[in-house]
Amino acid sequence: MSLAAEPDVVIVGAGLSGVAAGCRLRQLCPERTFLILEARSASGGTWDLFRYPGIRSDSDMHTLGYSFKPWTEARSIVDGESVLHYIRDAATQFDLDKNMQFNRRVTRANWMSSICRWILTIEDRATGALEQISCKFLHVCAGFYNHDSGFSPQILGSEKFQGRIVHPQFWPQELKYCNARIIVVGSGATAMTLVPKLAQHAKRVVMLQRSPTYVLSRHEFDPLARLLFQILPDDAAFQIVRWKNATRHRLIYQMSRRYPRIMRRYFLNGVRTRLRNNFDWEKHFIPSYAPWDQRLCIVPDDDLFEAINSGVADVVTDQILCFEKEGLVLASGIHLAADIVVLATGLEMTILGRINLSIDDNPVDLAQEWTYKGFAYSNVPNLSSSNGYINASFGIRASMTSVYLCRILNHMRATSSRVCTPRLRPADRKMAKTDPTNGFKPGYFQRAANLFPQEGSHAPWMNVQDYRYDRRAFLYSQMDDGVLEFK
Repeated sequence: MSLAAEPDVVIVGAGLSGVAAGCRLRQLCPERTFLILEARSASGGTWDLFRYPGIRSDSDMHTLGYSFKPWTEARSIVDGESVLHYIRDAATQFDLDKNMQFNRRVTRANWMSSICRWILTIEDRATGALEQISCKFLHVCAGFYNHDSGFSPQILGSEKFQGRIVHPQFWPQELKYCNARIIVVGSGATAMTLVPKLAQHAKRVVMLQRSPTYVLSRHEFDPLARLLFQILPDDAAFQIVRWKNATRHRLIYQMSRRYPRIMRRYFLNGVRTRLRNNFDWEKHFIPSYAPWDQRLCIVPDDDLFEAINSGVADVVTDQILCFEKEGLVLASGIHLAADIVVLATGLEMTILGRINLSIDDNPVDLAQEWTYKGFAYSNVPNLSSSNGYINASFGIRASMTSVYLCRILNHMRATSSRVCTPRLRPADRKMAKTDPTNGFKPGYFQRAANLFPQEGSHAPWMNVQDYRYDRRAFLYSQMDDGVLEFK
């Protein structure tokens, strides 16, 4: 594509949020031309990348799904293949295939003030060739972690181990684990998804964790959804269930932050009653931190607890000392034998898909700018991004931000504006900074905290983790809010 054939909008990423943005542009901005650039060879983002056994969403599909595409199946917590099919079905429904280009990674974006355009440098991942295109508006939906590498801690003696060491992000499809002894290192959502699935075929599976995580058991099927979809039109039933689930997520989070002792007892009682009497649940399932200092893990239909109760799966809470030929040596002196060690040790977070950002060839450090509603950035024109919640479904926010993108574009057309830039007002320059991690303490988040833009003490310079607040901010707010500068 030459500079003369520029699209109005370039969307970076063809995953859950990128497809949401494309669908909404087709719906709400039909006169706008757009292009979706995807660095990988297929659409789907996370749901095409991760292929480990049991991969599933830990958010229900009524909130992970799109507000404009009701989820009507009986199951609410579903496998990764179902999520992938849903995303691609939406893309087909809104005829996005012709707007997508694959193996195209945006490496640099330079705003040229003289022509009011982004000049994008694009790498062809198949050939390594570089190309430049321009666009009027850039919307980044690249997700929050590096697709090319996961976080793998260096463990002494790994070269001595005679088995396989794998990371879930790059699960080898040819890996045979039937009757194998497996150690899954980690205690997050990935580990808790892997363990019950591997336990169906493995000889023994051990979840090896440094410290416990809060766990909440949920049913795969939503009883209210079953009832409502029988008596109401699909869209009405979907919106009610979506609101109910989003409100429940918000309530659990807020109760956890305000009344941590009460919620701690609630979570722990749920675990205690589901595990066999001779299992040391206090050692392995009582965290040292308050609820929602780290992300809560969902266990659908007690599958993790059933794997433990069967005796095939176990939990060990300890530190790793080193690898040995036949497994791992722990700090306590215990030797754990293994044929396969799975490092479910987390993600490597990034911001804006690792795009090198500049304005008139001057590099932009987003950590020195301020977030505008967690959607755009101070002093950076015609740029937005889709970011999920730390305490709720990623999809529910992606649906709202895609509408907000369209509202901005339509306002620019109505006012004959070529440029939209968030600017701090005089009073905003005196506001206090707040913690961009919102007290959220998982390792992958803390390791990337220096990349985040600054957050202020008042709106709109905050990334509020609140669905109801964001509904007002994205769907019903005034465009001319005194902060967005239209020229």
